[in-house]
Amino acid sequence: MYRTTFQDLVRYLYRKVWDAERAQDLAQEAFVRVLDDSPDNARAWLFTVAANLARDEARMVVRRKKHLTLIRAEMDEAVPGPDPVDRLEREAQVESARKALDELSDRDREVLLLWDSGFNYREIADRTGLATGAIGTTLARARKRLVAAYDAAEERNVARG
Repeated sequence: MYRTTFQDLVRYLYRKVWDAERAQDLAQEAFVRVLDDSPDNARAWLFTVAANLARDEARMVVRRKKHLTLIRAEMDEAVPGPDPVDRLEREAQVESARKALDELSDRDREVLLLWDSGFNYREIADRTGLATGAIGTTLARARKRLVAAYDAAEERNVARG
């Protein structure tokens, strides 16, 4: 289970906490917490535990955000990287994607993240409480909203630049 699910779980958590190392730590913590459990659908249970951990993490993000931003800026300055213009463009794209995801409703964001993590429609329905038949429509609408929010964020970045 660990080998087949860990990377999907980390990707899912990364999109909730926006910190790669923290996403890996939370994924490991989720696996530790479900070791003693024997649920019918272990993968869904694991993602539920992970989502709860991410929600708890979100409560602490505001306090950590300023500190992490300073550390990242120092690391970026210390480590030579690609062309500064390319790096700035990439950072702007990543920021636009984050803002676009943040603008989605919790339901849309959750459905997209679960789908991206490899859950099938039935598993997404079980996790979110939506009808299985509604998942395809919900995904299509969430994708449209995500694209619209991303395009709007990109336009704001271009207008500022």
